[in-house]
Amino acid sequence: MNRMRIRIADRLKDAQNTNAMLTTFNEIDMSAYINMRKDFGEAFLKKHDVKLGFMSGFVKASTIALKEQPVVNAVIDGKDMVYRDFVDISVAVSTPKGLVVPVLRNCQDMGMHDVEKELGALGKKAREG
Repeated sequence: MNRMRIRIADRLKDAQNTNAMLTTFNEIDMSAYINMRKDFGEAFLKKHDVKLGFMSGFVKASTIALKEQPVVNAVIDGKDMVYRDFVDISVAVSTPKGLVVPVLRNCQDMGMHDVEKELGALGKKAREG
């Protein structure tokens, strides 16, 4: 494996060993969000110089849910459960060399425009290696 693949494997294994791994699939009606993007997308772009995408909606909704259910955002440290007062969310980014999962830090302090800008910057950084 190349160095990037080895580092990815190390990080994934470390995450598996230290964090609760959770995957869930839900179907939701996105029509209200789609309509909001149609109604406010151009104004959002003009004001913030970034498009209003779907990921910012998912990140903000997840952030709100994690703040409302802090046990889901907690980590186990030895025999202690540590409740975090911040929300970091990882978002997968496809690159020519494979999937990279950068972390958006302190999502609780971000507006949707901040999320979109940070995702764009992290995506660009990931694609550039």
